Amino acid sequence: MRVIIAGGTGLIGRALASSLAADNHDVIILSRNPKYARSLPKSVRVEPWDGRTASGWAHLADGADAIVNLAGASIAGDGFLGVFLQRWTSRRKRLILESRLNAGRAVLQAIEAAKKKPGVLVQASAIGYYGAAREEPLTEDDRPGFDFQARVVWDWELSTSQAEVMGVRRVVIRSGLVMSRNGGMLPVIALPFKFFLASRLGSGRQWFSWVHVADEVGAIRFLIENPNARGAFNLTAPDAITNAQLTHLLRRTLRRPPFIPAPAFALRLLLGEKSTLILAGPRPMPKRLTEMGYAFKLPQAEAAFRDLLSKGKK
Repeated sequence: MRVIIAGGTGLIGRALASSLAADNHDVIILSRNPKYARSLPKSVRVEPWDGRTASGWAHLADGADAIVNLAGASIAGDGFLGVFLQRWTSRRKRLILESRLNAGRAVLQAIEAAKKKPGVLVQASAIGYYGAAREEPLTEDDRPGFDFQARVVWDWELSTSQAEVMGVRRVVIRSGLVMSRNGGMLPVIALPFKFFLASRLGSGRQWFSWVHVADEVGAIRFLIENPNARGAFNLTAPDAITNAQLTHLLRRTLRRPPFIPAPAFALRLLLGEKSTLILAGPRPMPKRLTEMGYAFKLPQAEAAFRDLLSKGKK
C-alpha cells in the first residue's frame, strides 16, 4: 500500500509509519518540520507541507491507497511544559481549531486534484466529541457535547466530510488518550509517581478513557484495510477506568505509597478551562470497532500499563 500520513511526526503518526514500514508498505509523511522526522525508518519518505494547502504534495494523493490526516495543534499543549503552562487562551483556542481546519482543507484539495482518488481517508478525531462531563457509557451513536473540546472536534470531523461526496471512503477515529512510553500523556501522568507524589486528581471519579499505542495503530490499520469500515469509530480500550483506579494501578505498578490528593480547585487555578482535560472525561466504548471484528492486543488496563511501564520493553 501507499499511505500518506499528514502530521506524521507526532506520537501516533510515528508509530503508524513505523508499523507500516516494517511490513514494506510505501509510507509518505507530510510534515511542517521535516527535521523532526529523523528517527523514522529509512524507508519512510518525508515531504514538507505548509499545513494549509496541497501545494507541493498534491500529486502524491493520486492513486494513493490511504491518506491518514492526523494534523493539528495539541489540545493538551506543546511539549511537557506546555501541558502545565499553556492555558486555553483565545489565541490558543484559535490555533487549535484553525490548524485542524487548514489541514482538512489541504487534504480535500489533494483529493479533488487526484485523477485516481485515494482508496480511503482516515480522519483523526477525539473522544472530546462527546463533551467532558458525561459519565454514562457512550457509543458512536450518542450526541456530541457542547463544550470547547466538543465544538473543536465537531468541526475537525466535518473538515474532510466532502471527501465522501468525491467518492472516497472515509473513516473517523475518535481516539482516547493514547498511552505510549515514547511520549504523549503517559510520561506526564507518571512523573509525579516517580517523585513519590502519587495522588488522585480531584474527586478521582472522572473517567480516564485510554488506548495502548499498539491498539491505536492496530485499529487504524484494521480500518484502512477493511473496505466495509466507514463513519465514526471510538478508538478506546474496552476497560475504561476512573482516575482513582488509574492512580491505584500506577502506584502499585511503580511501587509508590499514596500521597495527598490534588484538590480540584488548585488544578482549576493552575490550568483554567483546560483543567477539564483531567477533572472530567467521557466514557466512550469501542462498540463499532469490536462489532466489526477488531481484536484488542491489550484491552485490560492493568496488563497494558504494566507493559508500558516495565523496563526493557519498547
